[in-house]
Amino acid sequence: MQLLGIAGPGADHVADALADRLTDRGRVAVVREGETDAPAWTAYVVGDGWTGVGGERSVDSVLDELARDHDYALLVDFPDARVPQVAVGDADVEDPVLSTSAADPDLDAVVAELEDAEPFQTLASLVAELKRTPEADYAGAIATFTGQVRALEDDDDEWTESLTFEKYDEVAAERTATIREELEAREGVLGVRLHHRVGRVDAGEDIVFVAVLAGHRREAFRAVEDGIDRLKEEVPIFKKEVTVAEEFWVHDRA
Repeated sequence: MQLLGIAGPGADHVADALADRLTDRGRVAVVREGETDAPAWTAYVVGDGWTGVGGERSVDSVLDELARDHDYALLVDFPDARVPQVAVGDADVEDPVLSTSAADPDLDAVVAELEDAEPFQTLASLVAELKRTPEADYAGAIATFTGQVRALEDDDDEWTESLTFEKYDEVAAERTATIREELEAREGVLGVRLHHRVGRVDAGEDIVFVAVLAGHRREAFRAVEDGIDRLKEEVPIFKKEVTVAEEFWVHDRA
């Protein structure tokens, strides 16, 4: 799912215009904050699309759900969300990917930024994608791996607050695609999905996902293990660690 934040005076207008522009490309969700008189439960209206309301829903939980079956999501007036942000007017947004006006937004430029953004993926969205493939009819197993930010290595370790990941986009994409293709060529493996997040990831949050669709469990388990091992060994991803005492690029300490 391609994800973009839009913040500032007139953000609603820009988001609605952008959603209209995107409807012929895929399924679009617009997420807004609002008041509700039902703070303890969530209500959904289901039809050609759906509307959800609930006082206890977080942005993260909504995005996790949307990623399973949406192509695009727009966050309206969440300027602190860790997503690429478009600043509308005099919006107070740190390091926006683009600035535009509410009266005459440059929608072509906004769409380009949205399409170029790192996809938002979760383990659930990768599994849902595999289940929608034609090969799913032949599957008897789905095996997965999730890597997360470890706060402590041992009892005497300094607390890790976050990790920040950077990668060479073209090289990383090419090598990830090669790993996927070679795993999918194995006997009994019907589909593979791999995703490694970039940017800042806080302690306890997910970093990397591997999901494998296979005829039987043994093929699935082996492909998952080889997939994460090869992803770590072959894809150029650089990691900066921030502890309570310092921050450093991990490859400089190797």
